[in-house]
Parts: sequence; structure tokens; C-alpha cells
Amino acid sequence: MKTFSFEPTIKVGIVCALKVSFFLPENRRAGILDKEKYYMAGKYQMSVIDNFLSLYTPDGKEEKISENWFVYQTANQFLEICDVEIGINFHWNRTENQKFNGNFEFCISNNKIQVINHIELERYIKNVISSEMSGENHPELLKAHAIISRSWLMAQLTIKRPTCWQIDNPEMKVVWHDKQEHQGFDVCADDHCQRYQGVTRALNPNVSLAADQTRGIFLFYNGEVCDARFSKCCGGITEEFENCWQPLHYDYLESIVDADKDIQHLDIETFINTKPETFCNTDNKDLLKKILNNYDAEYDNFYRWKVKYSVNQISALIAQKSGEDFGEVTNLIALERGKSGRITKLKVVGTKKTKIFGKELEIRRLLSQTHLYSSAFTISKNSDTFTLNGAGWGHGVGLCQIGAAVMAEKGFDYISILKHYFPKAELIKKY
Repeated sequence: MKTFSFEPTIKVGIVCALKVSFFLPENRRAGILDKEKYYMAGKYQMSVIDNFLSLYTPDGKEEKISENWFVYQTANQFLEICDVEIGINFHWNRTENQKFNGNFEFCISNNKIQVINHIELERYIKNVISSEMSGENHPELLKAHAIISRSWLMAQLTIKRPTCWQIDNPEMKVVWHDKQEHQGFDVCADDHCQRYQGVTRALNPNVSLAADQTRGIFLFYNGEVCDARFSKCCGGITEEFENCWQPLHYDYLESIVDADKDIQHLDIETFINTKPETFCNTDNKDLLKKILNNYDAEYDNFYRWKVKYSVNQISALIAQKSGEDFGEVTNLIALERGKSGRITKLKVVGTKKTKIFGKELEIRRLLSQTHLYSSAFTISKNSDTFTLNGAGWGHGVGLCQIGAAVMAEKGFDYISILKHYFPKAELIKKY
């Protein structure tokens, strides 16, 4: 593992597209490394033509650029990029204009324009925590999230391990995808890594204060920075790392009940089909409005949720998503579950074939046009309908964002929140 004792600069992939439009709100220093000049304020467009970057300036002129092109900004300047795609492959997928601090690199990648933001880690963290949730959240939640986002990022930069794996044969398809090695940058700006949606949502001073008060603080376990995962709602019990990604057990990512008191022992299917009193079981609309960004708030009832499919619907859906003809689907069987109840192996039984699918994300994709909230669900079937009764939103590993928000509102400080979700980890200030 690499060590670190200083604040690094992060390279964030913002967008990769055939054409990119952006605004310079004021004159700005830009250009290739040895030929910088000042560019006027206004709207620019860039595309790739004959393996050159083709830049169209606000006055209608075209520049052909054969090298990587940079925009340089001071601390208070920003560049606005148009039509940035967010929620890629998720049910909230959309585009929006976003404003970013830091410097920018425009380059060619697979005959597309790759836009890379170069920014200091702590400024990046301020934008992450305000992209993941509202800056109006409780300060203790914001501080806890700053630390886990900072720790997750550094783990991706310092811990090297496989990023994907699958077995795919006529009897079984088991797939897991972790954060992939990005070409030319460290992390992307979307949910695939961490949400990083620019400065617009970071205007609340609570965000900067939370990051500043925890500056340089990371979660560590046995001398190694923690790969501190988080999800929107665990559903009452958090999940273990190995049930979602690589089959490695991390002691600091153990499964815990998301409550501060004993809960009557229930078998996992009864747990999912009821609504136990846990931190993330809340109907506090004001709190949920703060923890959920505008597009998250379009969806509700994710502590416990229900999806119904007719036999025809689910047969067509599974055929579409798997690319295989099962005939009429007659049964869905949960073969293996993690400690949170998330299904890790699901058997699909059809009139033409039977096959096992896993892990949790593959199952969520198989049974939805986008993603199910989670793979923690029970299955019931009558003559012509499958009903999935589910719990939680996301993989459920590590910190539960809604549970942590409730803890903060109940008076827990950020240290107690982190101890709850990462009970064996310790806080260490590295710079």
C-alpha cells in the first residue's frame, strides 16, 4: 500500500462525449502547455475532427488543437459544463449544467472528448458531500460523510485489487463490478464512484465548515486506510463487502443492525416483510428532504417497497435483460442471502431453461428496466403475478446515509456515527 501525508490533487472525469459545450463566465487563461493565452468570456463548443480537438469560440472562430487543452482557474473561478449526464444507468438518469472549480484538461479518448477536472482533495470533498446530500443536513452528518468520502477516495488511490469478475455459463452467471481503473483520471463524477456535481450545491457554508473541521482525517484499520463504503438506505441491517464485490472480508465493514437498542430476533424474510424500528426507518419528511437531492426525492418508500410483475411481464423483462429465452418464468428462488437479507444468488426457473444469477447488482439489473432499489427482497407468486417485497436502497455496505442522518438528529456526534457503522476502525489525521 502507498502511504500519504499530504493533500493530493485529484483527477476527476466529468464527461466523455462526441461534443462538449461549456461557458467561461469571464476571460480565462487557457491553451496547450507552452502556448497559453487569454480566451474571452462566453459559450464554447468542442468536438473531435480528424483526431484534432476542434474548438469553436464565442465569436464564431474555429481552432484546431493537436494536444491536450487546459483551462486554468483561480480559487474563486468556475467553468460551467453543459449537459453533464448523471445517474448513468440508474432510474434518475438525466443531464444538467454544472459549475466546477479547479483546472480542466480537454483531451481525446476513443475519438471522444474527455473532460478532466484537476482539483485538490479537500475542495473535491466539499463538492462530493454537497452532491450526495443537502448542505442543510445536520453538521455531524456532514462531518461523518466528509470522512468516509475522503477515506473511500484514498483507498481507491492506494489499494490495488481486481475491479471486476464474472462466471457465465449455461447454468450460472455471477458478476461483480467494483470501481474500475479509469483511463487518464482517478475517479468519475457519477454514482459509479462518488457523486461530484460541482460548486452549485456546495454554496451552503455548513459544507465547507464540515470539511474544514475534519480536514485530513481518515478512517483506518490495522494501518490501512478504510475502503469506507456507503449507501442510501441499508433497510435496517448493513451488508458485508464480500456479498457485493470481491470475496474478501473486511472486519471494519461487518454487518450491523442499524439501531441503538436490541431488536427482537427475526428470521431475515420476516425482517424484510415487517418494519422494525431502526435508524433508517423514518417518515420524517423534513429530514428526508435534506438527505435526498431533488432527483432522489422523486422516489420514496424505499425503507420498505413493493414491486409487482405479471408472469408475462417478468418473463419478457428477464429475457430482455439477460439476452436469454427462459420461456415462461415459473419461479424465482433466493438460493443465498447476505446478512442484510440481500440476495446474492437467485435461481430463475423457466419452461425452457433454468439459470442462477448473482451478485446483488446483477440481480437488481435483471429484475428492473434500470435497478431495483436493492436485492433485499422476498418473493411471492400467485397464479399470474410475482410480488417482490423489498428493503433498503443500494448495496447496504458501510454507512447508511438515512440512518446516519437520523442519528445526527438524535444527538449523536460524527465520531459516534462512524463508530456505529465502522465499529473496528479508528480516526487518524494524516495532514
